[in-house]
Amino acid sequence: MLSLLTEHPLFCALILILLDLGLWRLISSHGSEWKLLVRVLIFTLFSVLLFNEGLNPMEPAPWADNVPLHLAATGLQIGWWLFGARTLTVLIGAVMMQRVGHTGRLLQDLLGAVIFLIAIIAALAYVLDLPVKGVLATSGALAIIVGLALQSTLSDVFSGIVLNTTKPYQLDDWISIDGTEGRVTDIDWRATRLQTSQGSMAVIPNSLAAKAKIINFSRPSNMFGVSVSVQVSPHARPNSVIDALERAMQGCRQLLDTPAPSVALKNSSNSGAEYEISGFVASMGEKRVVRNQLFDLAYRHLQASGFNLLSSDESNAPSNLSRPRALLDSSPIFSTLRQEEKDTFSQNMTLKTFRAGETILEAGEVSDHLFIIESGVVTVTLIRHGAPFESGRMGPGEVIGEAGILSDTSVPATFAAKTFCALYRIEKTYLKPCLDARHDINDAMKALLDYRLHKAQALTADAPAVVARKGFLQWLRNKV
Repeated sequence: MLSLLTEHPLFCALILILLDLGLWRLISSHGSEWKLLVRVLIFTLFSVLLFNEGLNPMEPAPWADNVPLHLAATGLQIGWWLFGARTLTVLIGAVMMQRVGHTGRLLQDLLGAVIFLIAIIAALAYVLDLPVKGVLATSGALAIIVGLALQSTLSDVFSGIVLNTTKPYQLDDWISIDGTEGRVTDIDWRATRLQTSQGSMAVIPNSLAAKAKIINFSRPSNMFGVSVSVQVSPHARPNSVIDALERAMQGCRQLLDTPAPSVALKNSSNSGAEYEISGFVASMGEKRVVRNQLFDLAYRHLQASGFNLLSSDESNAPSNLSRPRALLDSSPIFSTLRQEEKDTFSQNMTLKTFRAGETILEAGEVSDHLFIIESGVVTVTLIRHGAPFESGRMGPGEVIGEAGILSDTSVPATFAAKTFCALYRIEKTYLKPCLDARHDINDAMKALLDYRLHKAQALTADAPAVVARKGFLQWLRNKV
């Protein structure tokens, strides 16, 4: 076998080409550095074999009298040009990927096409000894014919070049093109592909995208606008409504502090007054969650301030329920109480107020009472690695101190007033017998305590260290 390879180097060169094709398929995409190294090595060996055999790709094959050998040598010389073009495009692609990432894929495809065109013309001119002028004239005439037949496709291609050069959007950006909104998943020769919020795929030709109105929600980065509008009675005092909506706004921890969120009265008429809460979140995926949360917080804080969202069947009759009694109706824990039980409960609730920054319940403190938030925003703070951090915010209807009521224990969180807060206090001596009699409320409170303890444990647990992967190119750069 070894003598066969030494006596027939052209056969060995053919084996190298087949070996390159096989290894390129076998080596996974995760080993891209090794694939590149193997291709360069095989091309180098292939070139050495051809030149040692006297086959110069710049000249026709020297065995014109031996037709089979001449055809084989000519095929290998043409293969050298194509093999070299492919190796060069792979090298250029690796360099461009390190610098510009996937956004330059269309440019490197076009550059690769130009390199292959040059290699084909060079092979025709040098290996087949065809006149270059004739080849260029023929290719020019062919290009005119193809260009006329593919006008729309070429328009998409050159529009794609413009989009990649000006970069109004990149991969993974959330954009809107003429009202079609989605995340950019691919920009190829012909079109831009968007994955919409409904999970479908929108394919927009590059020529249309280049002329259309483009809104990029990802620029500037890590800042996405979100807003909700609510309507209340036009008779409600605007300043009081804005105060309630500002507390709702502060209760949403996902809203960015900079730029600061705001509340504004958009318009007012006899049918109602419209108010808007607007702010920014750090990712597109948070927009829907934050919008839902803002609507819920606006409803709760407006209700705590004595206002209701406007509806077509809104009753103008004032409610005869006291605020403690109405709070029990809206509480997810105590809402199952019978009417007479709620009346008795409401008579045993004491109003307590806290200024902004004042501590309501310290971490580790065993509470002998239960708090129900009537109005305001309460911030929850945990300790991780010796440093405090805010883990959540609470609003009207939520309870504090259930651990001390249920099991004479505490939670590792500190509860403090972020804004001026009003809370109703229920003493343990009154509440404990009620919980023993009503197992549904006792179970609901236990489920709430378990959820809070598990969440606190998850937030304060040490995250596993991520070891950065280092490839061959990174190792080579470090050595250089």
